[in-house]
Amino acid sequence: MKNLRRSLPPLASLLPFEAAARLGSITKAGAELGLTQAAISKQIRALEEDLGVALFERRNRAVHLTQEGRELGRRVSEAFESIGAFAEDLRQSHREGEVVLRSQLCEGLYWLLPRLSDFYQKHPEVPVRVSTSTRPISESEERFDLALQTSGRNSGNTKLAFTASDEIFPICSPKYLETLQASRSVPARQDSSPSGPSDRNLPLDIALVPKLRLLHHKVEPQDWIDWDAWLEKLETGMHVGHSGIVYDSYPLMIQAVLEGHGVALGWRRTIEPYLRSGSVLRPFAESLYLPDGLSIYRPAGWQSRKGTSVLLKWLESELS
Repeated sequence: MKNLRRSLPPLASLLPFEAAARLGSITKAGAELGLTQAAISKQIRALEEDLGVALFERRNRAVHLTQEGRELGRRVSEAFESIGAFAEDLRQSHREGEVVLRSQLCEGLYWLLPRLSDFYQKHPEVPVRVSTSTRPISESEERFDLALQTSGRNSGNTKLAFTASDEIFPICSPKYLETLQASRSVPARQDSSPSGPSDRNLPLDIALVPKLRLLHHKVEPQDWIDWDAWLEKLETGMHVGHSGIVYDSYPLMIQAVLEGHGVALGWRRTIEPYLRSGSVLRPFAESLYLPDGLSIYRPAGWQSRKGTSVLLKWLESELS
């Protein structure tokens, strides 16, 4: 086609229009693109002025596509998808053989990292790139071959490969427990239990939870099990809210536990190294078992490649 510059509409307006048309909302389009509602509306008006037609009808504080808007939205989306797919093919050609594993940050730091050397020794021919994030998979804009995250978080249109069990229980440092016992803040329970060394008078009575300094991992949305959800699932009848100290990072909260700041909920898969070393202990016997607590996902349209299949099999073996 000759003279594209003259025939094409303003290219800067097409991306905001496509997002608004696809999402059916100027507000959502702005959130997706990191632009204000005013900026999105300005680009759409510029596109309408260039084309000489209305693309949206505005009524009852909502926007609705006109017939012309629906047709343009369909064509622009198809064009963007085609360009995006080809661009990804070009990127992939430069990463031939590389396997991208997207991991939730805490699992990547505490569970995956200590095990990766074993994978490298067994499969030196498979290059792995680890990408970590605190956000759910559904918000990922980066291509990946496999993804690991806590079950229940938004996984978008990915496909579940398999699940693995996990377990949630309270943890604290020996230093914090000794401080409590020295101040007589916690009475000892006299029965012995394998969940803790008898010389520390463990386990404590679960009824003591509200009296302790609790550490919370709070995120938006709250797609992690917090103290109240944990207590409810164990049918304790207790409610603690967010009394204590709140962290927006699980690794930061775990570091606070190690420093003796209080009691937090720990996920077994991530906390096992600290339990083995004695850096943290379990003050209570109670635990919430999650048979499908951890999930491994594949992207939509996943095609099996040798390296990806090898990594998937290794993950399944390590998590079994």
